[in-house]
Amino acid sequence: MNTPSEPGHDRTEPGLSTVVGERRQLINLAYRLLGSLAEAEDAVQETYARWYAMAPGRRADIVSPGAWLTTVATRVCLDLLGSARVRRERYVGEWIPEPLPDRTEWIGGPGGGREEPADPADWVTLDESVNMALLVVLEAMTPAERVAFVLHDVFRYPFPEVAGIVGRTPAACRQLASSARRRVRAAQVPTAPRAGQAALVRHFKEAWEAGDIAALVGLLAPDAAMAADGGGTVGTALRPVVGGERIARYLIHFAGRAPGLTLLERTVNGRPGLVARYAGVTATVAAFDVDGERVTRIWAVRNPEKLRPWTEDRPLPR
Repeated sequence: MNTPSEPGHDRTEPGLSTVVGERRQLINLAYRLLGSLAEAEDAVQETYARWYAMAPGRRADIVSPGAWLTTVATRVCLDLLGSARVRRERYVGEWIPEPLPDRTEWIGGPGGGREEPADPADWVTLDESVNMALLVVLEAMTPAERVAFVLHDVFRYPFPEVAGIVGRTPAACRQLASSARRRVRAAQVPTAPRAGQAALVRHFKEAWEAGDIAALVGLLAPDAAMAADGGGTVGTALRPVVGGERIARYLIHFAGRAPGLTLLERTVNGRPGLVARYAGVTATVAAFDVDGERVTRIWAVRNPEKLRPWTEDRPLPR
């Protein structure tokens, strides 16, 4: 972050388009660091607030506005990660990262009636660095590990630059990223091609709709686990449900309590997933991890505050 302040400088202040043009990159970075679109928006807003709080002369002295904004956004996220760990310890039930739809699928987006992208969800690049399995692993890291890994392994910042951003030595940042990488490798399972994932999720949807417990069990790994996030505002399992048969019975019971539940195949964080809609409102967004033949993990988000891009602004049934 280069902010020399010398009398008589002759540089002009960076143009609005140059500064605002960094917003997409900042949203992408903040979402991966925080696992929450709402918190990412807040972090980026705070970053821009700090930019415009500076005197015009100081802004003109900054050689690379993009580097300055990235540094500040990362440090804001680091602060938020520290406080978020405390908040999530008090969270009711499981805390799951906020799911994002494909840009053509989110409510009100380009596929939903608007010609120009306006929602931050449409700014997030849905690649493998935002699949739910990886975001859940990132949640288990220390804030420093998470930042070092995301900056270096995802955004390809060299370690000297990472060090300058987080205020540690390059060697320390290298160690943090290495530790984070080991966590990621330990949690990885073989993944089927996208077409295979989509077919498996489709079969899962059909079995769920048919109330076929045996078929669901056959599609689930014996040691499969399902975590659900209701945030204490909607009913859901407060602890992970483990075991293929237990998950199958739970899902059939859930559907039985909501006659008329509609299941839709949707892209969730870049991978095939399901959306459950009840009375015209999105009630659940489910992300899946598969090993090629069976479902190994399900993350079901029901907290209405995390479903903004998926639903209209109406209350969900309890």
